[in-house]
Order: sequence, then C-alpha cells, then structure tokens
Amino acid sequence: MAITHLKGEEVNLLGNEVNVSDNAPKVKVVGQDLAEFEVGGAKDTLQVLVVVPSLDTPVCAAETRKFNEEAARLSSVEISVVSMDLPFAMGRFCTTEGIENINVGSDFRNKDLAIAYGLLIENGALAGIAARAVFVIDKKGVVVYKELCDEITKEPNYDTVMAEIEKRI
Repeated sequence: MAITHLKGEEVNLLGNEVNVSDNAPKVKVVGQDLAEFEVGGAKDTLQVLVVVPSLDTPVCAAETRKFNEEAARLSSVEISVVSMDLPFAMGRFCTTEGIENINVGSDFRNKDLAIAYGLLIENGALAGIAARAVFVIDKKGVVVYKELCDEITKEPNYDTVMAEIEKRI
C-alpha cells in the first residue's frame, strides 16, 4: 500500500494490512527490561495499540505522553506504545518523562508487529521503521478502530481515539 507519509513523499508500506473488523494479530514486542510481552489478540481488557516511529522525536514523545496521561484515568484499558527504539532508549525516555501508566515496547528485533499490521515503511528516508498508527482492539481481539496517520509528522486524532475507547468501556 502506498501513502503520502513524510512531508509529501509517497512511501510504500509492507506487511499484512489490518483494518477495522479484522482480527488483531498477536505479536511479541520487547519491553524496557528486554523481556517480551504480547500485544493484539484476545485479552480480558480493551487494548489500545499505539505504533510510533521513534520515541526520540517530538511528535512521538508528545503522543506517548498524551496516552500515558489518558491511561491514568482508564483503569480498564491496556495501552501499549510500540516503536523501533532499542529497549535502553525506551527506558531512558520513560524515566525522564515519567511514563508509568502504559506498556512501552520495541519492535526492533524482527519487526513482527510492523509486518503483521502492514506498517513497515519500505522506501524513503524512514525505510525500516513503522508508520504512525493507532488500533483499538476489543476483548475478542477484533480491531474496532484504526487510524493510520497519512503524515508521519502529525499526531493522531486524540478526540476520536478517546471517543472510540470510551464507548467500549
């Protein structure tokens, strides 16, 4: 799939495109402690899967802080932010920014999440990292909301994401 993604540059995304009403693939990502944890699939809670290119950018940092704030008031929702950052960099970011209400994971090892969700950027300056996207996944493991940001330097529509979450909790 081709999208306009980096200041007007068209890029191709690799992997299996996941859309609303599809089953959310279950994949493992690496946590700050180097232990793997699973995102996607069926769970006992509503999941919000936030995919960002790198926590080391102002937009990704702001997005992660925003979802961390929202998670503090949403006790029945599991929010996971996944990037391609090394776990050590994620750990520094979370410590510095006080990120403690969400799971933060890395897809750096095999890019399993980026490929399973069709988000791996194939070409251009950011080839090899994931596109910016948000998925809301119900308890049955079905995607009930998807936002693929058509410009990687723009944050998702938080109001729409939160409305989708709140009508399901």
